[in-house]
Amino acid sequence: MHTIMVISGGLLLLAVSLFVGRATGHAATAVTIFIPVWLAASLVNLWIGVSRAGYTILEELPILVLVFGVPALAAAAILWWLPRA
Repeated sequence: MHTIMVISGGLLLLAVSLFVGRATGHAATAVTIFIPVWLAASLVNLWIGVSRAGYTILEELPILVLVFGVPALAAAAILWWLPRA
C-alpha cells in the first residue's frame, strides 16, 4: 500500500510540475526538472525503507525501480508528446 501511495505522490508531483510549466510557458523544462527531483525523492524513500523499516538494499531495489520508474516513464511519455502538440 505504501508503494502505491508513493507512486501516486510522484504522479501528482508530475501533474503539478506540468501545470506550473504550462502556466509559465515552459512545460518541457518543468517536466525535465521533475525527473531528477523525483529520483532524489525515490532515493530518500529507499533510505527510509533500509534505515527505519529494516529492509535490505536488495529488498528495496525492486521497489525503487517501481517508485521511480512509473512516474519517470510518464514524464518521458509527456516529453515525447509535448513537441508534437
